Amino acid sequence: MRIPDAIEIGGHRVGPGERPFVIAEVSGNHNGSLDRALEIVDAIAGSGAQAVKFQTYRADTITIDVDGPAFRIRDDHGLWGGRNLYQLYEQAHTPWEWHEPLFARAREHGLVPFSSPFDPTAIELLESLDAPAYKVASAELVDLPLIRRMAATGKPLVVSTGMATLAEIDAALTAARDGGATEIVLLACTASYPADPADANLQSISALREAFGIPIGLSDHTPGIGVSVAAVALGAVAIEKHVTLQRSDGGVDSDFSLEPGELASLVTEGDAARKAMGPARFGPRESERDTLALRRSLYVVADVESGEKVTEQNVRSIRPAGGLPTDTLTTVLGRTFTRSVPRGTPLTWEII
Repeated sequence: MRIPDAIEIGGHRVGPGERPFVIAEVSGNHNGSLDRALEIVDAIAGSGAQAVKFQTYRADTITIDVDGPAFRIRDDHGLWGGRNLYQLYEQAHTPWEWHEPLFARAREHGLVPFSSPFDPTAIELLESLDAPAYKVASAELVDLPLIRRMAATGKPLVVSTGMATLAEIDAALTAARDGGATEIVLLACTASYPADPADANLQSISALREAFGIPIGLSDHTPGIGVSVAAVALGAVAIEKHVTLQRSDGGVDSDFSLEPGELASLVTEGDAARKAMGPARFGPRESERDTLALRRSLYVVADVESGEKVTEQNVRSIRPAGGLPTDTLTTVLGRTFTRSVPRGTPLTWEII
């Protein structure tokens, strides 16, 4: 299958062969404080990640204040059990007026700031800030009119696919292209919070790439960085992870978020995984030249005189290379040295 073409987001190429595009998600980890949100952006900048992502909604634009069973999270949910949706989103949302200082701080650091808009007014706000891309959240993948509105901006789209069937993903991509989007990255995703690594199903990365022929990444809600690094090894070109200052600070998303040092490790190890996925190759590499010289071979290990016999006491298989192959020992035993040689001489046919 043809390798998908890279796209560009905020001056960064995102695609096969490129450094993994690491998106650090702030989400609700600001815990209601703009100063904390700015501090998270500062910490992300120090990690080496290329992008910082926010979520742009108000409680009134993403749901309504109703307390019926459908508007509550099940009681046994690990993080948000029993919470009313309106109250949860009221706590977790990023206020409209914070967006400008957050985008400005990110740009001061050279980060690419963008967001997930959840309604048309959010798109209007983000357009006023010249957002360089838009994220389609997993639950919004079925909101095709919203996707068309994002696509109409002409900006690249990053589309999460948690819960989605292939038919739903195809419909979302069709809506995006009908709306005018030409640069799209799909993110494989398990939309549970936190997600179990056993549910990551990372083979979906190659299946999505084969099905749709565009760059594929991962939106990862598992603890730690192992799943993300494995995804890069399987061809993921972008990784999205939630980030907080310290998980012990608490917050709506803290349990499945990385701390800054872990994010820095993801950046480093993800790029190492990308570099490691070269083509199959056998035989010595240029980088192995020094070690190649240390291969075992037959050496004279005691001073010998001309006419002396080759024995297991004066010839052995040792490091380094330079002597006869080790498997010739039985052939040379009992032969005669043609001249005197000192200990440490490589055994060659010329001296026996």
